[in-house]
Amino acid sequence: MSYRPIIDYLPHRPPMVLLDRVVEVEELRIVCEVAIKVDSPYCDGAAVPGWVGVEYMAQSVGALSGWRSLARGLPVKVGFLVGTRHYQSHVPEFRVGEMLRVAAAEELMTDDGLAMMRCTLHNADGALLAEASLMVFQPDDVDAYLRQSASPHESAAALQ
Repeated sequence: MSYRPIIDYLPHRPPMVLLDRVVEVEELRIVCEVAIKVDSPYCDGAAVPGWVGVEYMAQSVGALSGWRSLARGLPVKVGFLVGTRHYQSHVPEFRVGEMLRVAAAEELMTDDGLAMMRCTLHNADGALLAEASLMVFQPDDVDAYLRQSASPHESAAALQ
């Protein structure tokens, strides 16, 4: 099956689109690929640090959300990485020339847009390179959420 270019599923724009393509997607799961190149963001010419795997995972989650939105005829929306549980990189870096597969699967979704996603990162041989659970949040109205978040005095007044 063929999919749209990855940029169609994400609210990101270059140079911060870190993934190359969607290779598999269904309602609760996505698999994306990223080829590590000399000019990849965060690359020192030889490798990308292992901690960047968290962002590969987060963008895969974003691509799943974008795919869902577009499948329903809705625009792609911004979401937020709220937290990471147990990120473990089994390698210190991802080497130039490696093709990585990033999988994200929904474990839990609440009515208010909060979700727990189980994510893994494998190399082309199938070896597990990194894993984590990501807590993500996608409000219905991002602008209203940001306005509310940016006005702490109003939030404090509401609590009194």
